[in-house]
Amino acid sequence: MSSECEVAMDKSVDLVDVVDVVVVGAGVAGLVAARDLVQGGAEVLVLEARDRVGGRLLNDELPDGAPIEVGGQWVGPGQDHVMALIKELGLRTYPTYADGEHIAEMGSYRSRYTGRIPRLNPLVLADIGQVQYRLDRLARHVAATDPWRAPRAMELDTQTFGTWLRKTAHTAGGRAFFRLVTEGVFSAEPEDMSALWAAFYVGGAGGLDALINTVGGAQQDRVVGGTQRIALRLAEELGDRVVLDAPVTDIDWQSSGVRIVTRSGRIVHARRAVVAVPPPLAARIRFTPGLPGDRDQLVQRMPMGRVIKVNVAYDEPFWRRAGLSGQANSTDRALGTVFDNTPFDGSPGVLVGFLEGRHADTGARMDFDERRAHVLKDLVGYFGPRARNPVAYLERDWAEEEYSRGCYGAFAVPGTLTRFGPALRKPVGPLHWAGTETATKWAGYMDGAAESGHRVAGEILPELS
Repeated sequence: MSSECEVAMDKSVDLVDVVDVVVVGAGVAGLVAARDLVQGGAEVLVLEARDRVGGRLLNDELPDGAPIEVGGQWVGPGQDHVMALIKELGLRTYPTYADGEHIAEMGSYRSRYTGRIPRLNPLVLADIGQVQYRLDRLARHVAATDPWRAPRAMELDTQTFGTWLRKTAHTAGGRAFFRLVTEGVFSAEPEDMSALWAAFYVGGAGGLDALINTVGGAQQDRVVGGTQRIALRLAEELGDRVVLDAPVTDIDWQSSGVRIVTRSGRIVHARRAVVAVPPPLAARIRFTPGLPGDRDQLVQRMPMGRVIKVNVAYDEPFWRRAGLSGQANSTDRALGTVFDNTPFDGSPGVLVGFLEGRHADTGARMDFDERRAHVLKDLVGYFGPRARNPVAYLERDWAEEEYSRGCYGAFAVPGTLTRFGPALRKPVGPLHWAGTETATKWAGYMDGAAESGHRVAGEILPELS
């Protein structure tokens, strides 16, 4: 645990706390909610199951001790909540390296290009353009606050995004491109999710370009020192209000308040509770009385995406000397998306890549050496033989994390939003729901998590007074 933040550990089986609000989960959503509540005069306690704060934000170390993100890492234009938070906490951002030529592979065709659009078969490019136009137009008509009320909500929610793409794309190349995009954005396959969820997600970011672009998009900037510093700074402000190693097992609730029990037997009484964990994990907490059927059915239908994130370090960012940006994409390789992830000071050189969706399924079934060899083979394919000999190889399989069970976020399977969508944010008695999946914009991103934290604090403070 970084010295930047000192928090309490849950060691006592006899301890009973009485507060205004208890927050379950010390990711960005829970910490932002707690900070707003404290600033509003509430007495707050945050219970975190892990031995650290940050949730799906996590820094590791390179051989020279420099921090590197093995969890969520990018911020970009339009993400106003998280950008304001970074400024308030005294942190700085710097641009993702994007100078030079990018690499695009589609089947046997390989292109080195600059700008946004690779040089591909004109028919494929035209197909990609018309699919994106239709998706963006569709997304504009899906309200961020209640997508289940969209004019075509039922039509979209009763089919997978894969079905919609097969109807809309006219070329094999176009379909392959949008499969890669779906894996890169959702860490899932098009067949996994509702077309309505995909449209809602794209609309909440302001269009597909905002999700997939580096310059001007969601991958534009990084936080100096790694994004986990956001959570560490928030926890530092909250001090001993944050308790680690405190997995919540039971939440007893009634209209007047809640009684929460941790695995070690710690008991917290509060007037309100914020549950700020991913939907599948919220479903594993025992609620007494049981939650309303709509809420329970909702979380049963929101699985997490699956990704193995890999940082591969070299003595220097050798690809830059070859005129390459380090950004590469392939519709055929398991490591379908790669970026230059070199730290702020320029050393060592780091490439970050992702095994997403079905590729994460396959990769997780390999042993470590086989998976590492598979990743390095793809990097050599992109950047040449120098990629074969890294000085460090770091990976994180988020599906193996007990208190994440996947990344980047949860998504809705077909039929979920139109049947149970209103339960996503609706409080249940004294229980309030936070987390990036509940956001109206940038769901799945740090910005969505911050938005949700502000929202639940705004729900609770008037009730307390």
